[in-house]
Amino acid sequence: MYPETTPEALHTGVRMSDDVAAAEAARIIADAYKPAPETPTSYRDDSPLPAYGDTPPVMQPDRRIVPAWAAGTAVAGIGVGAAFVGVGCGVWLACQGFAAVSLTSVLFVTLPIAAVAGVFAAIGTALRSLKGVQTETHHHYRGPVRQENTTTKTYGLIARTRNEHHG
Repeated sequence: MYPETTPEALHTGVRMSDDVAAAEAARIIADAYKPAPETPTSYRDDSPLPAYGDTPPVMQPDRRIVPAWAAGTAVAGIGVGAAFVGVGCGVWLACQGFAAVSLTSVLFVTLPIAAVAGVFAAIGTALRSLKGVQTETHHHYRGPVRQENTTTKTYGLIARTRNEHHG
């Protein structure tokens, strides 16, 4: 249907006629501008999931990397630090007009505020840690249940996790 366009046929020295060249140019242009075929990029399976199956339920314990009291202490420390940056800037701006103000006098003003904030953060951390130290979770199953335990250990500068399965 189309004339031979392999490299060997093109270099034999035979030139195409104007009609053949125009047909070949029209074919190349039509191929370049034809739309791409419709290819699906995703698939959603809407079939209903079974209500139950043969796989037994598996206990999924709640294991957090950082204890809640440590995260609370960190957030309290960041808040206290941010507050003292603002208080320090305010004191610095207030002291700009006084030539006789020394570093010692500024420290005498700000250190008691820092001590009070530190005590409040410690009290809040202690109360939070007393509030929910031990929680119990009860699971009630019907039918045969198999319980398996997995121990996870993460260590190293570049975190490597090793899972040990105890069944």
